[in-house]
Amino acid sequence: MKIVIIDDHPLVRKGLEMVTTLEPDIELAGFASNGKEALELMEQTQPDIALVDLRLPGEHGLDIIRKAKETNPDCKYVILSSYASKDEIRQAMAEKVDGYILKEALPEELITSIRMVAKGRKYFDPVIVQHAVESSDNDGDKINELTQREREVLVSLAKGHNNRAIGEALYISEHTVKKHIGQILTKLQLKDRTQAALYAVSKGLDK
Repeated sequence: MKIVIIDDHPLVRKGLEMVTTLEPDIELAGFASNGKEALELMEQTQPDIALVDLRLPGEHGLDIIRKAKETNPDCKYVILSSYASKDEIRQAMAEKVDGYILKEALPEELITSIRMVAKGRKYFDPVIVQHAVESSDNDGDKINELTQREREVLVSLAKGHNNRAIGEALYISEHTVKKHIGQILTKLQLKDRTQAALYAVSKGLDK
């Protein structure tokens, strides 16, 4: 798989280069330190995955991702950040990024996450999941309220599947999938499908 890294910090870039170039299945196509460089690099290299820092000089990583999606819609976008505020997590989820990794992650965790995203899965750092989903002591009881079919849909959400893929896997219509998701959100007291997916990941349902 071909990746690009959009980050302005020399030490971070060097560390990422050392980690990724050791992997035979990962090709590091280049670096960019700002939005203009990023868009030019992505147009030239057509990467499979872009690792994007949230905070660049005078710019925000999500703004770069929005622009990049217009010219590179097939690329998968992963946030790489040194911290995670709840507001930024919500913004990233709204932008439908494919992953969110903290810079403190171990090298093997970073490589694993890149490979998961390359295969069409979502990957969110456990710390991100903890921030995004405020679990309560009776979470287990809430899960028990789900029907078997709703649990199957929840597992599919955790794996990053869209409604069509879920419907095909479970032999139900997309309309029925939407109804099940609505019931899941109501029973688990969650706001949207992204929160449901993160909730399921936090419970290990994506295994």
